Amino acid sequence: MPILNRYIARIWLRLLMLCLSGFIGIYLVIDLIEKIPRFLRSGAVAGDILQYFIWKIPEMISRTATFSILMATLLTLGVLSRDSEIIALRSCGVSLLKISLPMLTLGFAASILLLINAEFILPYSYARTQVIDQIKIKKKGDRVSFKRNNIWFRSNSMILQARLFEPLTQTLSGVVVWSVDGAMNPVSRIDADTAQYREGRWMLNSTTMRNFRTAAGYTPQFTQTLPLDLNLKVEDLRVLDSDADNMSIRTLHEYAENLRRGGYQAYRYLTLMHTKIASPFAALIMVLLGIPFALRNSRSGGIAMGIGASIGIGFAYFVVNAVLLSYGRSGVLTPLVAAWGANAFFMLGGIWLSMTVKE
Repeated sequence: MPILNRYIARIWLRLLMLCLSGFIGIYLVIDLIEKIPRFLRSGAVAGDILQYFIWKIPEMISRTATFSILMATLLTLGVLSRDSEIIALRSCGVSLLKISLPMLTLGFAASILLLINAEFILPYSYARTQVIDQIKIKKKGDRVSFKRNNIWFRSNSMILQARLFEPLTQTLSGVVVWSVDGAMNPVSRIDADTAQYREGRWMLNSTTMRNFRTAAGYTPQFTQTLPLDLNLKVEDLRVLDSDADNMSIRTLHEYAENLRRGGYQAYRYLTLMHTKIASPFAALIMVLLGIPFALRNSRSGGIAMGIGASIGIGFAYFVVNAVLLSYGRSGVLTPLVAAWGANAFFMLGGIWLSMTVKE
């Protein structure tokens, strides 16, 4: 039986590499057509362009692996059916579970590898592409990569607004800090030219403070520096610039918790956090769904059927998953249900199809 497992696993891996290479190639061509003209207009050198697309490979793999695994599964069983090998195995008493076990094991291993890629490799590679794009190619300098306008943050009874964050000097500019009571009525207002992060706290510079609770009306008070105890870290401001789809699970969790502590809803980031965990396991779901689908049509199976079924199933999964995620980001569904809903639905479909396959 180990010989049979190795034989099926070898076919599956060979077809997976073929499918994955093909989809990455298509992804790369589309990306080249979109970005090369802009890079050339910016005067980018060939080495920087090459590095940019090399660092894009982890993102390409994460976006194409699930569909490639589904197609590899259907094509593997299609090839075995075309050569009547499935019929021969079943006539020798080999169960469908034993035929499917190598692909299920490899599908689970692929899910773990995709999870590792999403958590550790993809965030780093995305940061490298941003550095190459913004600094080496566009020549905009470090600060442009992190600049964000109109920042708002709430911490307990304080609300902060800033026009710009400069990570190189860890400075906020155009700062306004409101203090409010339990009924959200303003108690005081502080205007500052800048705020710098020093030794774990923010220091306001060139401040004007107005207290709205004084009996004689508010009189501006000017100070050169004023410490501010605010539950806001520099890392949180850096997150504002990142593409959330390429954040790590840990970063998304920390940022969502910080938003909730500040009194804001974090549906988008919590949904993305759970999606980061659920998406890699879609690879295993596709194997579980593809095996009975192909075996039900083993007599008429083949490469054409595998390709057609892959497109249909992949498109259906994409639509269902996109709808559920949109509901999760808007708060209609809980983030956990939105992220795992498509996996659960298609897993049940795979189990049902498996129960209808004749031994």
